[in-house]
Amino acid sequence: MLAQRNEINLQLLKVCDAALLGLTFWFAHFLRYHRVIVLDRIVEIDPFTSFVWMLAVIIPFAPFFLETQGFYNHPQEKTAWRSMQKITMAGIWLFVLLGAAVIFLRLEVPSRSVLILFALFAPCVLLLREKLEIANYHRKVRKGKVGERIILAGEPACMDALVASLTPVQKMEMIVVDRIDLTSGTIEDFVSSLHKHSVGRVILAFKNMDLGKAQNAIEACEAEGVDAWLSTEFIPTSIAKPAFSSLGMRSMLVFRSKPSAQWGLFFKNLIDRVGAFIGLILLSPLLLVVAAAIKITSPGPALFRQSRAGLHGAPFEMWKFRTMRADAEQQKAELQAFNEMKGPVFKMQDDPRITPLGRFLRHTSIDEFPQLVNVLRGQMSLVGPRPLPIYEVEKFEQTVHRRRLSMKPGLTCLWQIRGRNTVVNFSDWVRMDLEYIDNWSLFLDAYIILRTIPSVLLGIGAR
Repeated sequence: MLAQRNEINLQLLKVCDAALLGLTFWFAHFLRYHRVIVLDRIVEIDPFTSFVWMLAVIIPFAPFFLETQGFYNHPQEKTAWRSMQKITMAGIWLFVLLGAAVIFLRLEVPSRSVLILFALFAPCVLLLREKLEIANYHRKVRKGKVGERIILAGEPACMDALVASLTPVQKMEMIVVDRIDLTSGTIEDFVSSLHKHSVGRVILAFKNMDLGKAQNAIEACEAEGVDAWLSTEFIPTSIAKPAFSSLGMRSMLVFRSKPSAQWGLFFKNLIDRVGAFIGLILLSPLLLVVAAAIKITSPGPALFRQSRAGLHGAPFEMWKFRTMRADAEQQKAELQAFNEMKGPVFKMQDDPRITPLGRFLRHTSIDEFPQLVNVLRGQMSLVGPRPLPIYEVEKFEQTVHRRRLSMKPGLTCLWQIRGRNTVVNFSDWVRMDLEYIDNWSLFLDAYIILRTIPSVLLGIGAR
């Protein structure tokens, strides 16, 4: 939306959804309690008081998860299918939270039918509420109640480009009452327009104009009590997204070229730690067997440890099961002429240093399992660009390649599910890593993990 989202309306929507979901949960219990719909055994279930703890989770956290998934963003521009996707992802996180409460707090779920009915009804209720909101919005548009009066000021070409970039919905929310060319006009003309049109917002769009004129326009808006929105087109960027922040008492314009969803990254880190902990417990028998097999079949340590580039290039010690002979690093220089990867990375299909057991471990990706320790320690993530050795990072020929270091390295990423070792050009590898970074979401992480499982089991793209 062009206009800044009204925080009060957003909070009211969240409160409304919390109430609707609470009523939906109660209704699901009502139907099961009175045996109107029974999806499990035909037995009596506990009264609603036994389900109150679940209601205490649903009411505050459901709107929160919906907001983190972007459900409340641009409702007029979303399709029902897109809204359903966001509701589904929020529902998954909500049920994960309920499951965690059952496991760690030892709480009970008196009836699965109630949860199933709630899972079926809740999306319908949310979609209906959203459709009613959209219908009300269109009604206001027909009555002329939608549209903020604004003034555009700056360079004519930039003002035209700004208007052309708006969606139809955004254009409906903005009524341009005047356009001021600050390259040829005076600040007095600008102030006169403010007085004439009584607007609450001015949008400044320029690229090559003198910053002094923009400053004078902003000062005029400040004196008039009018909001001034400044386009950042005068600082051209291709990837980085501007955001406003503060440092001490100073205002800062921040240009970010990596994900900035702090809550999403918080949950990503939480999922990483919990997932790594559970994975290490479940896989511990296999890890011990593999370690013993390596020691028996090949002299040397069971684990291979190497300094890799972590977040922002910070070095950390990565763990893997050793799949090569113990002197493999010393022999690497002799094999450099057989490198099959274009770029700083070394890849060789029939590497003579790999042991017979190591070849199996690589084909099944079991050699990567010890990196769960790195994930648990916060050095890696379950999903992220693969960590490269420090000496390979130092050989990067293009500065843009270092942007793959802007997210924590991971066990798997798009590179793995698209064929991993079939990629022979490092630039293609980096392109997939940057695609992941630029489009990151918890949903994308879940998609990659689900795609990685069959890739590992079938050894797709592995060598």
